[in-house]
Amino acid sequence: MIQFRIQPDSEIPASSQLFNQIRFAIASGQYSPGYKLPSTRALAMQTGLHRNTVSKVYRQLEDEGFVESLAGSGIYVRPQGHEGGSRLQSPILKQYPEAYKVVQKTLDELLNQGCSLNQARELFLAEVDWRLRCSARVLVVVPSQDIGAGELMGDELEESLEIPVQLVVTEELAAVLEQTTSATLVTSRYFIGEVEAIAAPKAVRVIPLDIHDYAKELNVVKSLAKSSCIGIVSLSPGILRATEVILHGLRGDELLVMTSQPKDAYKLNAIVKRSEIIFCTDQVSYSMAQAAIQMVVEDLIRSPKLIRCGNYIGSHSINLLKRELGLI
Repeated sequence: MIQFRIQPDSEIPASSQLFNQIRFAIASGQYSPGYKLPSTRALAMQTGLHRNTVSKVYRQLEDEGFVESLAGSGIYVRPQGHEGGSRLQSPILKQYPEAYKVVQKTLDELLNQGCSLNQARELFLAEVDWRLRCSARVLVVVPSQDIGAGELMGDELEESLEIPVQLVVTEELAAVLEQTTSATLVTSRYFIGEVEAIAAPKAVRVIPLDIHDYAKELNVVKSLAKSSCIGIVSLSPGILRATEVILHGLRGDELLVMTSQPKDAYKLNAIVKRSEIIFCTDQVSYSMAQAAIQMVVEDLIRSPKLIRCGNYIGSHSINLLKRELGLI
């Protein structure tokens, strides 16, 4: 064990004497990378310094990147650069070489802004920890009047993310957030304003979801002959209202548009009998429309063409959410 000596009558502060001696021991290789430094108690007994002074020196060494503290284990000499090639041989670095470059660049930027290595590490750990905690609970938030849109989002997110998703109506969100601060809230951009206003005081993350662009479906609508009848079936009354507006803007009065939720048997039956083509925004609506067609198929001159629309949430938005939650 290296012996450190403190000159009590020196003009150089005792903490600086100890700091420089340890730094020399590291720089000269006497303390090699991975070496565990003496405990604060042991070094205090050897040097005659107070343990608080030794702790201060260790913190300074850590701030300047010479050592690192491992909770419950001790203080260890940090490898410098790519010392020993240990980091270059790490499987995770080989798997994500470009990502490692991003980390290096980000770390350099933090250091240029005045952060110490220890502070930069704390920033990284805090963000990673927060995201891990947030990903543990995902809340889909929609107004109660359009609970159907929430059901659509919830089903699609559970299938895509493969984690539990909870549906919460906007009117009850404040009460739910009183019980937790670690959830991630997701909602359609249609509802983002109100959700953000409720979540802001709690500093809870809110992620807006873009809906599917329905480009293929709109191309079908554009190709329909005048006076054609279109049926729209969806769990969400909001989607039905928006679709009517969009289709009217696209074709004006050239087309007859009929809408229904799957639970409304009377309207659904009317759509089946009248429409040339029926769009269903979700699997429940698609299955119910199929059943409705089968019930009256013998009375139909021509069965309507049934189209299951793409997912309500856009694929790009799903991928962004996965990244935010640390799932990819």
